[in-house]
Amino acid sequence: MIKTVTVKGITIGEGAPKICVPMVGETLSQLMEEAESLSTLDLDVVEWRVDFFEDVEDIDKVTSALRKIRAILPKTPLIFTFRSAKEGGEKEVSSAFYQDLNKAVVKTGLVDIIDVELFNDEKDIKILIDAAHTNNTYTIISNHDFDKTPPKEEIVSRLRKAQQLGGDLPKIAVMPTSPADVLVLLEATYTMTEKYADRPIITMSMAGQGVISRLAGEVFGSAMTFGAAKKASAPGQVAVSELRNVLSLLHSNL
Repeated sequence: MIKTVTVKGITIGEGAPKICVPMVGETLSQLMEEAESLSTLDLDVVEWRVDFFEDVEDIDKVTSALRKIRAILPKTPLIFTFRSAKEGGEKEVSSAFYQDLNKAVVKTGLVDIIDVELFNDEKDIKILIDAAHTNNTYTIISNHDFDKTPPKEEIVSRLRKAQQLGGDLPKIAVMPTSPADVLVLLEATYTMTEKYADRPIITMSMAGQGVISRLAGEVFGSAMTFGAAKKASAPGQVAVSELRNVLSLLHSNL
């Protein structure tokens, strides 16, 4: 039985995959404009990709910007993500700063979910999960491979590890080099869902070849998909309006 995750009236792991749109503004003014724009779109969740933010290494400026974003999007589930350069993000920071940033953000009570990368020290991951849960915040435990698609068994293993560590939403994104790689990701998603998952999982195959995985997640077991507004945060993201139409079409036929 899958235990769903509900934030601000949106239930992840039930019905059609939820649409998440990343905010990638570099300046405060860009973020404000982006938040205003997203407030008009048919989406379910917003992710602040804070690694794009020019003042990301100033925690006070991050929390100040967060307050402004939340004021514009008061009822929208919000994910806070610092994506490291080694996993496709814009910057690299020390483990200590990564911890401090995420702990400071969950203490504000202004985000609903934080993203914690799987390939960190296990003790650090558990500290952040505990800090999040203490502040009524959920966690995505994520892994991103921008170079390749690992074997099915490895994908399942990483998702199971994220679940065992206590992440509320295990997530993996991989890069295909052929259509066969996309099938590997989809089969791994189905296997994880059918055999091991006790909570919603999020999976995707990136770039053009992987777009089908962003659209057909409900068939195989992925509970969320990432769409683009103006600028994509990863290759293969589909425009929000088109994404909703396809997800609704698939859902109505299942």
